Amino acid sequence: MAGLQPFSPASTHPRLSVPSSVSRPHRLGLNILRCHYIVNSSISRCSFSNYARMQEGKAVFFYCPSLIEFSQKREVVTYATTEEIQAEKSLVEGNAKEKMEKAIDAVKASFNTVRTGRSNPAMLDRIEVEYFGTPVSLNSMAQISTPDGSSLLVQPYDKSSLKEIEKAIVKSNLGLTPTNDGQVIRVNLPPLTSERRKELLKVVGKLTEEGKVAIRNVRRDALKAYSKLEKGKKLSKDNVRDLSDDIQKLTDLYVKKVEALQREKEKDALDILRM
Repeated sequence: MAGLQPFSPASTHPRLSVPSSVSRPHRLGLNILRCHYIVNSSISRCSFSNYARMQEGKAVFFYCPSLIEFSQKREVVTYATTEEIQAEKSLVEGNAKEKMEKAIDAVKASFNTVRTGRSNPAMLDRIEVEYFGTPVSLNSMAQISTPDGSSLLVQPYDKSSLKEIEKAIVKSNLGLTPTNDGQVIRVNLPPLTSERRKELLKVVGKLTEEGKVAIRNVRRDALKAYSKLEKGKKLSKDNVRDLSDDIQKLTDLYVKKVEALQREKEKDALDILRM
C-alpha cells in the first residue's frame, strides 16, 4: 500500500475525538470503514479504505492524507419571527378575503337577474345589446323602472336602438315578451309555472356553483403565494401548513355564505309559486 502512513489519531490531529469503535474494525481486509469525528462542533468525516490489516493479532490502521477531508461548513437555516409570519398572513389572507367578498357580490348580482319574486330592474342587468356592432349592457343605454310588481319599463336614451333592445330581451332566455310602442319597451312578467320554476332553480344552482368555484380559485392562489414564500425560505413548512389551514377555514366560511344566498333565492321561488 504505497503512500500510506501509520494512522495515529491523537498525534495526527489533536482535535480529533476518536470513538472506541475505531479500535474494533467492523471487518478486515478490503472493507471500507467510516468514522465520524467532532471537529470544532461540526461533523467531519474520515474515510478509510483498505487500510486495516492484522499484525500479530492486532489491528493496525493506515491513512492516506489526501483521502482525509475535514469540513467545517454549516447550513444556516433562518426562521421567520412571529411578527413576520403575521405580516405575511395579513397580506395573503387580506387579499384573499377581498377577492372572496367580490365573488359574493358577483353571486348576488347574478341572483338578481333570476326572477323569483316581484319585478326587479336587475333582472335585465345581464342582457347585452348589439349597438353599432358592439355589445353594450342594456342598463347602460336605457333607464329601467318597475311601474308595478309584474312589469318592467325600458326607456332607451337613443330611440333608434329600440329594435335592437327588443331583440336582445327576446334572446335573453328569461322567458320575457317585450312590447315596443316606438317610444318605450314594456315587459310584462308572466306568472311562474311549475316548469319555469324548475328551470329557474337550475339556473340558481348553476350560479351558486360558479360562485363556489370563484372562491376556491382564490384559495388556490393564496396557497400558491404561501408555497412561493416557503421556497424563498421566508416561511417554514410548518408555517405554511398552519396558514393553509386558516385559508381553508376562510374558504369554508365564504362557501357557506354562497349556500345561504342560494337557500334564500330558492325560498323566494317557492313563495312566488304559492302566491
